[in-house]
Amino acid sequence: MVVELVCVGTELLLGNIVNTNAAFLAEQCAALGLSCYYQSVVGDNEERLTATLKTAMERSDVVILCGGLGPTPDDLTKEAAAKVCGLPLVEDAHTRAMIEAYFEKSQWKVIPDNNWKQAEVPQGAIVIDNHNGTAPGLIIEVNGKSVILLPGPPNELIPMFKNGIAPYLNRLQPEIIYSRMVKLAGIGESQVAAEIDDMIQKQTNPTIATYAKTGEVHLRVTAKAKDEEEAKKLIKPVVKELKERFGNYIYSVKEDETLEEAVVRLLKKYNLSLTTAESCTGGLLAGRLVNVPGVSEVFKQGFITYSDKAKRKLLDVSKSTLKKYGAVSEETVKEMAKGGVFATDSDVCVAISGIAGPDGGNEEKPVGTVYIGCYINDKVTVEQYLFKGNRAKIRDYSVVCALDLLRRSILENYGEK
Repeated sequence: MVVELVCVGTELLLGNIVNTNAAFLAEQCAALGLSCYYQSVVGDNEERLTATLKTAMERSDVVILCGGLGPTPDDLTKEAAAKVCGLPLVEDAHTRAMIEAYFEKSQWKVIPDNNWKQAEVPQGAIVIDNHNGTAPGLIIEVNGKSVILLPGPPNELIPMFKNGIAPYLNRLQPEIIYSRMVKLAGIGESQVAAEIDDMIQKQTNPTIATYAKTGEVHLRVTAKAKDEEEAKKLIKPVVKELKERFGNYIYSVKEDETLEEAVVRLLKKYNLSLTTAESCTGGLLAGRLVNVPGVSEVFKQGFITYSDKAKRKLLDVSKSTLKKYGAVSEETVKEMAKGGVFATDSDVCVAISGIAGPDGGNEEKPVGTVYIGCYINDKVTVEQYLFKGNRAKIRDYSVVCALDLLRRSILENYGEK
């Protein structure tokens, strides 16, 4: 089954907003086993939007449009879809009640008249409730095609797609689609691809798709089968083979588990307390960790020691070490990690110091030079990196590598297989 994505909004064409919806929808559709050959972005213009939708319906089985469902005059997606499908707009009493309830719970008690436009739907359309906004999602079935309309804000689109649209698309398929995610860290995409080239070459069902993330590689194993039980049986030996090939590079085989969640899971499992000591990342590592619910059980404290003075005062890094080797060095990071443990009486400390740029580098230590250390069981392991990219990218990669070093250090010392 072929799906086509159409993202609506002049702000997308002007570059005012990054089109994250397209990436999300494309990935979700691929996971559902749908083929996506075309994506379009069209501005808030009824004539161009109508032409784009007509073309999409001619060549695809399912067309998903996102954006342009708001209450203002330039929100034209629903009107264009109704026109192309030859359907009148009628008021939906349930949607009107949903809008009333939404405003009743909000700080705005008076409902603007233009919001009632959102209660109008193409006659016969399937209405998908929006629990995070006022624009409902819509599914129009016409001439063997499905036209799906979603609101533009990601906090509305994402839960609506997962809860309402994905199950609908699954029902359209003659076979069920089931996927299992295998997530790796500490290994590059090209190396992963080389390791599984033979599996890719001979794959039929299940299939393996590779996704490169910041400092990570995700492998989605997808099977088609008559039911979920059969799909799981097809996937099981493939995941087993991937585990044998990549070992501890794999940090999770759970769809929604992040690297920081996997790290916190290990800390809890082995009852280890953690401290972080950051320089160039300025608290990003601690921020990633505290995103995890329940991290307070294991996370003691985070130090941001950006200056040499802070490193000396808070982490007991010696003045002579800083003078001889510099703040960005193996020796300094070792003392930062050790100092973090003793300052907080924790079991583990991860320390980061580097040159994020764009200034500060030299021939010996260019921009992107980062040292990451992990103190555990009275031993400090330090790894040196040379990251490429801008300041933000260097800092992001530093955090991912710090989380991965922490993960690997726990496994090496406590032996989880």
